[in-house]
Amino acid sequence: MDVLSQSFRVLGDATRLRILRLVAQAPLNVTELVSLVGVAQSSVSHHLGKLKGLGLIREERQAGYTYYSLALEPADSRWPLIRLAQEAEDDTGDSARLKDLLRAREDRQALNERLLEPGQSWSLWAGALASLLPPLDVADFGCGTGTLSVAIARWAHRVWAIDQNSEALAQAKERAAREGRANIQFLCENLHRLSLPTGERDLVVISQSLHHVESPAAVLAEASRLLKPGGKLVVLELMPHEERWVLDRLGHRHLGFLPEFLEAALRETGFQSLNREVHARDGASPFRVFLLTGVKAA
Repeated sequence: MDVLSQSFRVLGDATRLRILRLVAQAPLNVTELVSLVGVAQSSVSHHLGKLKGLGLIREERQAGYTYYSLALEPADSRWPLIRLAQEAEDDTGDSARLKDLLRAREDRQALNERLLEPGQSWSLWAGALASLLPPLDVADFGCGTGTLSVAIARWAHRVWAIDQNSEALAQAKERAAREGRANIQFLCENLHRLSLPTGERDLVVISQSLHHVESPAAVLAEASRLLKPGGKLVVLELMPHEERWVLDRLGHRHLGFLPEFLEAALRETGFQSLNREVHARDGASPFRVFLLTGVKAA
């Protein structure tokens, strides 16, 4: 009787009831649930903990993700609660969004299966195309643990991997050492004010780093300073979003950017020939990304 009473109290929360209805239809991970119910990841995790504590849902690891599904059987005394939740009117549109998400998941799985076929490695194709580039001097702004810096070092002449986080930079150095990349110089510096000389780099890459800095415009101006006339800039960033949990948990300072905002800043700092590409939202993620490229004026 006590368990039944607790279950009623837990399901009195509308968001928990929505989550329970969704996982009753298909196993879902936290990121997918965030995209479906539209609340922060921390809140979704809290609700899942409550539901799991009462044995209403179970979790299972698959391909590096934890998926949640309904744990109750029809013989359980609480089963009528689930039936009522499933039969209630869906005035939030959750079911329609779930159908889109599951369709997108199937498409990704089909693509992954095709990529397992011999000769279908996009990573190898990317490496082959990069090998056709001239040997450039490249600065990687906000390199983090060095994944992109090491990839660039495979075809670049020299790479300057820059980050203010000394722990991340130490991991980047270890990654470079494992791959035997001796053409990377690591700098633990503030992206707003770098010690590198003016006008000597061919390419600056800023991959999802601007949302971590205090003044994106100042960092873009610093990128312009480092580049040679005719040098190129590549920026990958997040579109505006409402996932405020990233501010505390991931140290973001900005909830994404309008592409037009960064384009205006680029023009002000001397970039031309700007190009923009906005990627479609992944059905399992609340985030979208866009790519900006530009050329420093001669």
